[in-house]
Amino acid sequence: METAKKLESAPKPTKKQERAALYQTVWRWHFYAGIIFAPFLVILALSGAVYLFKPQIESVLYKDVYFVQEEGTSMSSPSAQMAKVKEEAPDQIVTSMKVYDDPSRTTEFSVMNNGEMSSVYVDPYTGDVAGSIKKDEKFTEIFKKLHSELIVGGTVANRLVELAACWAVILLITGLYVWWPRNKASIWGTVLPRFRQKGRTFWRDMHAVPAFWLSLSILILILTGLPWSGVMGEQINRLATSTNTGYPPYATSFGEKPQSVVRAKDVAEDVPWASENMAVPSSTTGGYVPLSLEDARYIAKNENIEKPYTISMPQGVKGVYTIATSHSKPGDNATLHVDQYSGSILSDVRFSEYGIMAKAITLGIALHEGRLFGLANQIIGLIICIGLIGMVVSSLILWRKRKPEGKSGAPTKSKDKKMTRAVFIIMLVMGVIMPLVGISIIIVFLLDRFVFPHIKPIKAWLN
Repeated sequence: METAKKLESAPKPTKKQERAALYQTVWRWHFYAGIIFAPFLVILALSGAVYLFKPQIESVLYKDVYFVQEEGTSMSSPSAQMAKVKEEAPDQIVTSMKVYDDPSRTTEFSVMNNGEMSSVYVDPYTGDVAGSIKKDEKFTEIFKKLHSELIVGGTVANRLVELAACWAVILLITGLYVWWPRNKASIWGTVLPRFRQKGRTFWRDMHAVPAFWLSLSILILILTGLPWSGVMGEQINRLATSTNTGYPPYATSFGEKPQSVVRAKDVAEDVPWASENMAVPSSTTGGYVPLSLEDARYIAKNENIEKPYTISMPQGVKGVYTIATSHSKPGDNATLHVDQYSGSILSDVRFSEYGIMAKAITLGIALHEGRLFGLANQIIGLIICIGLIGMVVSSLILWRKRKPEGKSGAPTKSKDKKMTRAVFIIMLVMGVIMPLVGISIIIVFLLDRFVFPHIKPIKAWLN
């Protein structure tokens, strides 16, 4: 009874105290998320910055196999070029041929040999093999794998990358709240760093001010990368399919044809995101002689497929030729499935036919990869990546400067249970939108509630 009376008589927190409690709680979430995911964000930014310049880097590193001396207008036929590739290693299987718009570029054949994928480059003028490179050993592919699956590969690594990207969104939101001026603050320390200051003030500004200016750009960069992710990417794809804002159903309605359960991304290269999950139609079988690569190239030219494009070979007697391009100009994206015997176009999907969601994602992917508007796109992406690395480094320096010996240096936990609970619920709502975040929040909550309090070194470090 006395306890109830004390609770009733307890003074209600003022608005100032509530704001302070909210600030303290949000800052604490921001702090721990930053400490845990900072290393992953540096890896993503560094690997992404390198991969942005893939065309320039590969053109220098592999110029001996990428480029040849133009020798008139007479060129070796695609079939003759492929025969040369098979001559080099009779056991290897040619899976695709990529044709470039640069007349000095070699023709690139993808081959499978003993379970390993390689690119074999053929001089289109002489028909000679210029060289080959294992795909996994390409310099930029190493950084791509680091960016998407931390080199080690597998589902766990991929999900960890996605988790770090999703938590980066929360870091941006909580960081903006912590940064937001709560009085008539000076421009210095708010939108411009105080360069003359020293110690923690300087490093605080070097973290908060660039984060403010780059926050929208970083958010766009993260969101445009999520369509590739395992969990969010699948949700995005399902949403596009269920709302008919992905690829148009009528694009596959070129007459009756047997359908397969095979998806385009499983049998073809260079397929745009919007067409990756299309069901691949089957070729009709009736004693016909399969089309040649020359025929497939003629169809590509006749259907106005812009170079560079890739012709993926039919797989099996019911397989189809797939002519696809994830063009640097998204408007030129195309995916054609062609009957390998009759040459009939079984499906044809172009950018102009995409739904609104597929168009937005396609443009976003091109932006993310630095392809949307050329060198300027690459430079802007590089600035964002460098800025993100600088923000992480400055935050770690700031943490080390304020961190007591043997302690985490985390912001003090708010005593306002109501405010703490409200922020936790908001975080769970974000976790519903980003499932991996939700799972991680629940795991951390259970550890913090039932495990960490019973492990003295961890409890002492956290407190």
